[in-house]
Amino acid sequence: MNKILRFFDLHQGEEKKEAVLENVVSNISFRGANAWILACAIVVTSVGLNVNSTAVIIGAMLISPLMGPIVGAGFALGTFDFPLLKKSLKNLLIATLISLVVSFIYFLLSPFKEAQSELLARTSPNIYDVMIAIFGGLVGVIAITRVDKGNPIPRVAILQQP
Repeated sequence: MNKILRFFDLHQGEEKKEAVLENVVSNISFRGANAWILACAIVVTSVGLNVNSTAVIIGAMLISPLMGPIVGAGFALGTFDFPLLKKSLKNLLIATLISLVVSFIYFLLSPFKEAQSELLARTSPNIYDVMIAIFGGLVGVIAITRVDKGNPIPRVAILQQP
């Protein structure tokens, strides 16, 4: 029985709590390069929605830095760190505004005006989408607390695609 418990023990390979906090905090901010990378990812996503390409949308998820403030907010809630939560939500708001402005400008200038199935598929989530978000988030939490991270965060972001 102890072998089975040790097999599933999450304390093995766990990163120091201070290092996890430093990693989370360093990925929250949306200034400079992160803002530009997000803007580019939004343009790529918008093109993917316009041309009905799942592969392009997934590619945009790989380059988007949007998971930083989302992970920061979740981490702050889990640790009752309300100053970190405030900072995460502020940066998530900034990222949302950047995303809305860039996508508004793109779709305003785009010659494609008809909604494609990729765009419409994201307007009606169901219980499976909620399950994907919960378990994908759990993977993200486990991943950021490991010494040997690998970097599953982009893969977690892809899971969040309905």
